Amino acid sequence: MKRFLLLFFLLPIASAAIAQVSSFQIDSSKFDQKLMRTLDSLLEVDQSIRTKWMDLAKAKAKPATIDSIKAIARRQDSSNLVKVKDIISQHGWLGPQDVGMNASQGLFLVIQHADLATQQKYLPMIRQAEKEGKTLSSNLAILEDRIAMREGRKQSYGSQGFADKVTGAKYIYPIRDPDQLDARRKSMGMPPMKEYVPGWDLEKYKTLLPELEKIVEVQGIR
Repeated sequence: MKRFLLLFFLLPIASAAIAQVSSFQIDSSKFDQKLMRTLDSLLEVDQSIRTKWMDLAKAKAKPATIDSIKAIARRQDSSNLVKVKDIISQHGWLGPQDVGMNASQGLFLVIQHADLATQQKYLPMIRQAEKEGKTLSSNLAILEDRIAMREGRKQSYGSQGFADKVTGAKYIYPIRDPDQLDARRKSMGMPPMKEYVPGWDLEKYKTLLPELEKIVEVQGIR
Protein backbone atom coordinates (compact mmCIF):
# COMPACT_ATOMS: atom_id res chain seq x y z
CA MET A 1 0.00 0.00 0.00
CA LYS A 2 1.34 3.42 -0.91
CA ARG A 3 1.77 5.55 2.18
CA PHE A 4 0.39 9.06 2.49
CA LEU A 5 2.24 10.62 5.36
CA LEU A 6 0.40 13.22 7.39
CA LEU A 7 2.79 16.15 7.41
CA PHE A 8 1.19 18.44 9.99
CA PHE A 9 -0.23 17.28 13.31
CA LEU A 10 -0.40 20.83 14.64
CA LEU A 11 -2.13 23.84 13.21
CA PRO A 12 0.65 26.25 12.22
CA ILE A 13 0.07 29.84 13.27
CA ALA A 14 1.32 30.83 9.80
CA SER A 15 -1.82 29.33 8.28
CA ALA A 16 -3.53 32.61 9.11
CA ALA A 17 -2.01 34.02 5.95
CA ILE A 18 -3.98 31.70 3.69
CA ALA A 19 -7.24 31.23 5.57
CA GLN A 20 -10.59 32.48 4.25
CA VAL A 21 -11.01 34.37 7.50
CA SER A 22 -7.51 35.76 7.57
CA SER A 23 -7.64 39.50 8.10
CA PHE A 24 -8.64 40.91 11.43
CA GLN A 25 -9.08 44.52 12.40
CA ILE A 26 -6.88 44.54 15.47
CA ASP A 27 -6.21 47.37 17.91
CA SER A 28 -3.76 46.06 20.48
CA SER A 29 -4.67 48.87 22.85
CA LYS A 30 -8.03 47.15 23.31
CA PHE A 31 -6.58 43.76 24.25
CA ASP A 32 -7.37 42.26 27.63
CA GLN A 33 -3.74 42.02 28.67
CA LYS A 34 -4.29 39.58 31.53
CA LEU A 35 -6.23 37.14 29.37
CA MET A 36 -3.73 37.55 26.55
CA ARG A 37 -0.83 36.58 28.81
CA THR A 38 -2.74 33.60 30.18
CA LEU A 39 -3.66 32.28 26.74
CA ASP A 40 -0.21 33.00 25.31
CA SER A 41 1.18 30.84 28.09
CA LEU A 42 -1.28 28.04 27.34
CA LEU A 43 -0.30 28.14 23.68
CA GLU A 44 3.38 27.87 24.57
CA VAL A 45 2.76 24.86 26.80
CA ASP A 46 0.47 23.18 24.27
CA GLN A 47 2.93 23.55 21.40
CA SER A 48 6.18 22.89 23.26
CA ILE A 49 5.12 19.47 24.54
CA ARG A 50 3.88 18.47 21.08
CA THR A 51 7.05 19.68 19.43
CA LYS A 52 9.03 17.47 21.81
CA TRP A 53 6.66 14.58 21.07
CA MET A 54 7.11 14.97 17.31
CA ASP A 55 10.89 15.33 17.62
CA LEU A 56 11.08 12.08 19.57
CA ALA A 57 8.90 10.32 17.00
CA LYS A 58 11.10 11.55 14.15
CA ALA A 59 14.19 10.41 16.03
CA LYS A 60 12.59 6.97 16.45
CA ALA A 61 12.84 7.13 20.22
CA LYS A 62 11.91 4.12 22.30
CA PRO A 63 8.15 3.55 22.58
CA ALA A 64 8.34 3.91 26.35
CA THR A 65 9.89 7.36 25.96
CA ILE A 66 7.22 8.49 23.52
CA ASP A 67 4.47 7.06 25.73
CA SER A 68 5.86 9.06 28.63
CA ILE A 69 5.66 12.30 26.63
CA LYS A 70 2.13 11.43 25.52
CA ALA A 71 1.10 10.97 29.14
CA ILE A 72 2.57 14.34 30.06
CA ALA A 73 0.73 15.95 27.14
CA ARG A 74 -2.57 14.43 28.23
CA ARG A 75 -2.15 15.72 31.78
CA GLN A 76 -1.20 19.15 30.52
CA ASP A 77 -4.16 19.19 28.13
CA SER A 78 -6.50 18.45 31.03
CA SER A 79 -5.01 21.26 33.08
CA ASN A 80 -5.20 23.69 30.16
CA LEU A 81 -8.80 22.74 29.48
CA VAL A 82 -9.91 23.61 33.00
CA LYS A 83 -8.50 27.11 32.51
CA VAL A 84 -9.98 27.54 29.03
CA LYS A 85 -13.45 26.41 30.11
CA ASP A 86 -13.38 28.99 32.90
CA ILE A 87 -12.26 31.74 30.50
CA ILE A 88 -14.95 30.92 27.94
CA SER A 89 -17.68 30.71 30.59
CA GLN A 90 -16.76 34.22 31.76
CA HIS A 91 -15.84 35.94 28.50
CA GLY A 92 -17.21 33.86 25.63
CA TRP A 93 -15.06 33.22 22.57
CA LEU A 94 -12.03 35.48 22.36
CA GLY A 95 -10.88 36.32 18.85
CA PRO A 96 -7.64 37.99 17.70
CA GLN A 97 -9.43 41.31 18.10
CA ASP A 98 -9.80 40.62 21.82
CA VAL A 99 -6.49 39.09 22.88
CA GLY A 100 -4.22 38.93 19.82
CA MET A 101 -3.62 36.19 17.28
CA ASN A 102 -1.44 33.88 19.35
CA ALA A 103 -3.66 34.00 22.39
CA SER A 104 -6.78 33.33 20.31
CA GLN A 105 -5.04 30.37 18.69
CA GLY A 106 -4.12 29.13 22.14
CA LEU A 107 -7.79 29.13 23.06
CA PHE A 108 -8.67 27.15 19.97
CA LEU A 109 -5.87 24.59 20.24
CA VAL A 110 -6.81 23.65 23.79
CA ILE A 111 -10.29 22.76 22.48
CA GLN A 112 -8.79 21.00 19.44
CA HIS A 113 -6.72 18.80 21.75
CA ALA A 114 -9.56 18.10 24.19
CA ASP A 115 -11.84 15.07 24.47
CA LEU A 116 -14.66 14.45 22.00
CA ALA A 117 -17.45 15.59 24.32
CA THR A 118 -15.70 18.93 24.85
CA GLN A 119 -15.14 19.39 21.13
CA GLN A 120 -18.80 18.64 20.39
CA LYS A 121 -19.87 21.11 23.09
CA TYR A 122 -17.84 24.01 21.70
CA LEU A 123 -18.27 23.28 17.99
CA PRO A 124 -21.39 25.51 17.65
CA MET A 125 -19.55 28.36 19.38
CA ILE A 126 -16.55 27.99 17.06
CA ARG A 127 -18.83 27.85 14.02
CA GLN A 128 -20.38 31.12 15.13
CA ALA A 129 -16.95 32.61 15.80
CA GLU A 130 -15.91 31.74 12.25
CA LYS A 131 -19.03 33.40 10.86
CA GLU A 132 -18.26 36.51 12.89
CA GLY A 133 -14.63 36.59 11.74
CA LYS A 134 -13.27 35.77 15.18
CA THR A 135 -11.39 32.59 14.29
CA LEU A 136 -9.75 31.15 11.20
CA SER A 137 -11.87 29.15 8.80
CA SER A 138 -9.12 26.53 8.82
CA ASN A 139 -9.57 26.18 12.59
CA LEU A 140 -13.19 25.23 12.08
CA ALA A 141 -12.25 22.80 9.30
CA ILE A 142 -9.72 20.84 11.32
CA LEU A 143 -12.03 20.69 14.33
CA GLU A 144 -14.87 19.34 12.18
CA ASP A 145 -12.48 16.76 10.71
CA ARG A 146 -11.28 15.70 14.14
CA ILE A 147 -14.83 15.29 15.43
CA ALA A 148 -15.86 13.33 12.32
CA MET A 149 -12.92 10.98 12.80
CA ARG A 150 -13.72 10.43 16.47
CA GLU A 151 -17.37 9.76 15.62
CA GLY A 152 -16.35 7.20 13.01
CA ARG A 153 -17.37 9.35 10.03
CA LYS A 154 -15.32 10.34 7.00
CA GLN A 155 -13.58 13.68 7.24
CA SER A 156 -14.22 16.56 4.84
CA TYR A 157 -10.95 18.47 4.63
CA GLY A 158 -8.21 15.84 4.83
CA SER A 159 -6.54 17.34 7.88
CA GLN A 160 -6.46 14.18 9.99
CA GLY A 161 -4.12 11.23 9.68
CA PHE A 162 -3.84 7.91 11.48
CA ALA A 163 -1.21 5.28 12.14
CA ASP A 164 -1.76 1.62 11.31
CA LYS A 165 -1.56 -0.10 14.71
CA VAL A 166 0.09 -3.14 13.14
CA THR A 167 2.66 -1.63 10.79
CA GLY A 168 3.01 1.88 12.23
CA ALA A 169 2.54 3.36 8.75
CA LYS A 170 0.81 6.74 8.65
CA TYR A 171 -2.07 7.54 6.30
CA ILE A 172 -4.68 10.19 5.68
CA TYR A 173 -7.92 9.22 7.39
CA PRO A 174 -10.80 8.35 5.00
CA ILE A 175 -12.20 11.39 3.18
CA ARG A 176 -15.72 11.85 1.85
CA ASP A 177 -16.10 12.71 -1.84
CA PRO A 178 -12.34 12.99 -2.50
CA ASP A 179 -12.90 14.58 -5.91
CA GLN A 180 -14.20 17.72 -4.21
CA LEU A 181 -11.56 17.76 -1.48
CA ASP A 182 -9.44 20.63 -2.79
CA ALA A 183 -12.53 22.72 -3.49
CA ARG A 184 -13.66 22.28 0.11
CA ARG A 185 -10.16 23.04 1.38
CA LYS A 186 -10.01 26.22 -0.71
CA SER A 187 -13.35 27.38 0.68
CA MET A 188 -11.82 27.17 4.18
CA GLY A 189 -8.56 28.87 3.26
CA MET A 190 -6.53 25.67 3.28
CA PRO A 191 -3.79 24.86 0.73
CA PRO A 192 -4.24 22.17 -1.94
CA MET A 193 -3.65 18.65 -0.69
CA LYS A 194 -0.46 18.36 -2.76
CA GLU A 195 1.02 21.18 -0.68
CA TYR A 196 -0.10 19.56 2.56
CA VAL A 197 0.98 15.97 1.93
CA PRO A 198 4.20 15.13 0.04
CA GLY A 199 3.52 12.75 -2.82
CA TRP A 200 -0.23 13.18 -2.67
CA ASP A 201 -1.95 11.43 -5.59
CA LEU A 202 -5.73 11.74 -5.59
CA GLU A 203 -6.38 8.82 -7.94
CA LYS A 204 -4.17 6.46 -5.95
CA TYR A 205 -5.82 7.60 -2.74
CA LYS A 206 -9.26 6.82 -4.14
CA THR A 207 -8.04 3.37 -5.13
CA LEU A 208 -6.69 2.77 -1.63
CA LEU A 209 -9.69 4.23 0.17
CA PRO A 210 -11.59 0.92 0.64
CA GLU A 211 -8.49 -0.61 2.23
CA LEU A 212 -8.01 2.40 4.48
CA GLU A 213 -11.64 2.21 5.56
CA LYS A 214 -11.15 -1.47 6.42
CA ILE A 215 -8.05 -0.75 8.52
CA VAL A 216 -9.89 1.99 10.40
CA GLU A 217 -12.87 -0.28 11.06
CA VAL A 218 -10.91 -3.37 12.07
CA GLN A 219 -8.49 -1.50 14.30
CA GLY A 220 -11.15 0.75 15.81
CA ILE A 221 -9.21 3.89 15.01
CA ARG A 222 -10.75 7.09 16.34
